[in-house]
Amino acid sequence: MSLPTAGLWRPALAGCLATFLGVGLQRFAYSPLLPAMIQDGWVSPGAGGVLGAANLGAYLFGALYGPAAGRRFGLRRTLRGAMLLAAACFALCAIRGSLVWLLPWRFLAGVAGGALMVLAGPAVQQAVPVGRRGLAGGLLFAGVGLGVVAGAAIVPGLLPWGVSAAWLGLCAAGLLSAAAAWRLWPDVPPPPPRGGRLFGRAVPGAGLLMIAYALAAVAAAPHMLWWADFIARGLGRGTNAGAASWLIWGVAGALGPAVCGRLADRIGAWRALLAAFLVQEAALAIPLLSAAPWLLSLSAAAAGGTAIGVTALTLTRIRELAGEGTPRLWALGTAAYGAAQTLAGFGMAGLYAATDSHLPLFGLGLLGGALALPLLPPRGGQAP
Repeated sequence: MSLPTAGLWRPALAGCLATFLGVGLQRFAYSPLLPAMIQDGWVSPGAGGVLGAANLGAYLFGALYGPAAGRRFGLRRTLRGAMLLAAACFALCAIRGSLVWLLPWRFLAGVAGGALMVLAGPAVQQAVPVGRRGLAGGLLFAGVGLGVVAGAAIVPGLLPWGVSAAWLGLCAAGLLSAAAAWRLWPDVPPPPPRGGRLFGRAVPGAGLLMIAYALAAVAAAPHMLWWADFIARGLGRGTNAGAASWLIWGVAGALGPAVCGRLADRIGAWRALLAAFLVQEAALAIPLLSAAPWLLSLSAAAAGGTAIGVTALTLTRIRELAGEGTPRLWALGTAAYGAAQTLAGFGMAGLYAATDSHLPLFGLGLLGGALALPLLPPRGGQAP
């Protein structure tokens, strides 16, 4: 193995395992679990939506304070601790209880996921050669899709033994991923303290990019939070059909970031971002127009590939714009994404409760993506 290749794969694999657990399993395995939790009486549909939205809010908290934890406790120790915390929360959720019991564990799991996302990305980007950063970002975020695929396999496989068995299966997968990543983290410094200018002449175009990325969170939320439930209960096709469609979302999410990363290396991140947003809009429009199974499968694939691909592309674009300022700007972007998705999550939970329909949720996501499109043309130069 050549030195450049070795310098790519170890940090990229560590980051992939972090997003596999911290986002792919921690956040998205909840989607195929939700219909079963509702049907078995663990939570009501409204309470299930609150749990999902609270998890997103906790993700914001982890994104904001993860860098400070990295500076205080060390980057490697913080990343390892966050992975263990996420796995422990799965085990605690396996104990059947009301919303009051489940809420703190879903919140802490979200904190761990936000910290992993905000710390793992810049750590990997610092550790790989400049010419491989797009590919490294794609591999890093492929972990999200792989986590979705794993969750879509684990949850239906264990649900015949009950919801608790599914939670414990997710815990086991989380512990295995934490153990695999333990010695792979690169020796890089933690993110610097906040301070300095991130916008204006310091980082031209950063403000618009952050707004576009936040709107991308709104566009991604309907599929992320409600897709399996839409197929299972909204269309009356059952939990197995919901899990199968969610598996399509996850497979596309595993492949999409690497494809988007290579595309960014070839044509530039902003052009790749524009293409990804257009595909995401098409994914949101499909369920509003048709319930044909093949079109819904296409919607799941397009949404999965672009939801996670947009994150990988945004990190690459931030590196182009900010250079050494990437960790601070990425922390801000992750926080903006988390805040927007938290608001979208609570808003969509309320909208579903008011309308008893999933379709308005896709309409709201479509509007969010449309508002982001004018913000995407290139602004600002490329940092060294």
